[in-house]
Amino acid sequence: MTRWVAGVVVGVVVAGAAVGCDVPPAPDAAPGPSGIRPPAPTVAAPPPTIAAPPPAAKGPACPPGGVRLAEGAGDAAMGLRVADIQLVNCGTEPYVLEGYPEVRLLDRKRAPVEVAVQHGGDGIAAAPTGTEGDPQRVELGPGQAAGFGMVWRNLVTDSTVPAAEGWVLEVTPRAGAPRVELELRHSVDLGNTGKLGISPWKAAAQ
Repeated sequence: MTRWVAGVVVGVVVAGAAVGCDVPPAPDAAPGPSGIRPPAPTVAAPPPTIAAPPPAAKGPACPPGGVRLAEGAGDAAMGLRVADIQLVNCGTEPYVLEGYPEVRLLDRKRAPVEVAVQHGGDGIAAAPTGTEGDPQRVELGPGQAAGFGMVWRNLVTDSTVPAAEGWVLEVTPRAGAPRVELELRHSVDLGNTGKLGISPWKAAAQ
């Protein structure tokens, strides 16, 4: 009897399971990998680098006095030397010159050279050398130039006296002005004559 009851119960349970509420279907299986990779994200290329232009070359600084010196043309024949020195207004204001510059020579060690500076070339050259002429007033605007000439002889008359040679020129353009210095490409080779003639300031040819 016990088996029969169990069988009925079992039968009812089975029947209930078959006839009762609907059982939802099993979910579909997740799709597997397809083997195709999605495209990689696009990365924008950085803009090309533009190199900064090199700094502009700068000329030499203008000295405190507002003028600078430059070595001009020269000539040498039979021991007679002639040289031209230019003065340029590198400042922003007019610069007035009058009369003669004050000149001093230094040797390679920047020691003063013993020399007598005179106005004109008398006693140095028999013929005109460009150091002649009367002093005149010269006004230089910014960027304009004036000049003066120098004349001397490379002559040794006494072998016991060392020959003098100037490699640095110091010029005071006008009274009270700062001294301006110029290192020469060609020396003032005075021998032992000890004389240097200079001209007054002259406006540069336009």
